[in-house]
Amino acid sequence: MNRSNIRVLFSAETIAERNKTLVDEIAATKPDRLLVIAVLKGSFVFAADLIRAMDAAGMAPEVEFMSLSSYLEGTVSSGTVRVVHDIESPVTGRDVLLVDDILESGRTLTYAKDLLMARGAKSVRTCVLLEKPGKRAVHLIPDHVGFECPDLFVVGYGMDVAHSWRQLPFVGVIES
Repeated sequence: MNRSNIRVLFSAETIAERNKTLVDEIAATKPDRLLVIAVLKGSFVFAADLIRAMDAAGMAPEVEFMSLSSYLEGTVSSGTVRVVHDIESPVTGRDVLLVDDILESGRTLTYAKDLLMARGAKSVRTCVLLEKPGKRAVHLIPDHVGFECPDLFVVGYGMDVAHSWRQLPFVGVIES
């Protein structure tokens, strides 16, 4: 497969502009001792751009990473989420922003949100680059959404297929 088979769904420029708007929305919530937690792996590019936009807006979040999995050996969710890599910082009394690439079933973000609230976070808000509303398996309404995404398999901007295409500066769809 080559790059010419990938159709741009959201361009790098469109994403950059939306990230600035998302930061304005996040700043308007006046977070206290903000801890941004990027849910790995797919969100790493989005989270990096988002926290740089936060810095440009005068915010100074701390940043952590969490890796969660709901997949066993295949490509279908098991429905059970487990922590693969946990954060190191305490969350007690802090405002937390969970950053993820795609909100589909909602299981992973719901699990992470519940876990962090149980650990004593003051609040846990969610920020997703893409939302596929028709795929929800649990009730979760994200606080901040970059774009509503059609029910397509997307790559780029940190998202992959078999560990490829994460490096693309846009979100695209593989066409045959």
